[in-house]
Amino acid sequence: MQLRAQIDEAVAAIRRCWPGTAQAGIILGTGLGSLADQIETEATIAYEEIPHFPKSTTIGHTGQLVLGRCGGATVVAMEGRFHAYEGYTYQQLTFPVRVMKALGADVLIVSNACGGMNPAYACGDVMVIDDHINLLSGNPLVGPNDDALGPRFPDMCRPYDPALIDEALAAAKREGFVAHRGVYVAVVGPNLETRAEYRYLRTIGADVVGMSTVPEVIVAVHAGMRVLGLSVVTDMCLPDALEPADIGKILAVAATAEPKLRAIVVDVLKQVASTK
Repeated sequence: MQLRAQIDEAVAAIRRCWPGTAQAGIILGTGLGSLADQIETEATIAYEEIPHFPKSTTIGHTGQLVLGRCGGATVVAMEGRFHAYEGYTYQQLTFPVRVMKALGADVLIVSNACGGMNPAYACGDVMVIDDHINLLSGNPLVGPNDDALGPRFPDMCRPYDPALIDEALAAAKREGFVAHRGVYVAVVGPNLETRAEYRYLRTIGADVVGMSTVPEVIVAVHAGMRVLGLSVVTDMCLPDALEPADIGKILAVAATAEPKLRAIVVDVLKQVASTK
């Protein structure tokens, strides 16, 4: 099928620069790209050099693939992701996950910056995603299914791997910082929500809100990958105390919270490496 042919072309281009076999894929969200500095880099490839990869147009997203080792595991990391609000289809923005799987990755670690709606959270906190709500305008699995890539009706009762969640929470405890366990809701954006919308999202069970992650997780589950999702709360979205969002402040909070994210990711990757 066409999708498999596109995956093969992208993999072939990457293989010309990097012959390794990935154990884990990592997607770095808004303002979190410098986590890639933790990788013992063996190759760096701009998205423009990989067939069928979109271009990242969002502030805080470098737009390159970093390949190497981290925490003893062989990884392929996206320094910058894609979003539906950039005009891409859900199939386009999840294409890199297909490529990660084809490169050998059985684990996907996905991170994002998000707005906190749970009043028990604070700016700079990390939330380990336990579940999600999809309020996006589409689904990357719509259309003909290629059974070689995954089942027609993938089960989503546990999209985030329980063992990886436990390991992430344990890592945060060892490092001495707060990590919550909660629900992420994905909306299209790019505008932020109204006060009434924040009340609605909180009412239906969400702890944080963002504009990414869910499509990539759906495809990862479809592909049989184990998933760990990490959210950094970069601004608080409490309807009765709402202030205009400042992208500069959001990026600054993401940068200050990155050591927490780094500690969790490295610890989890050590576990991934030890199980191979």
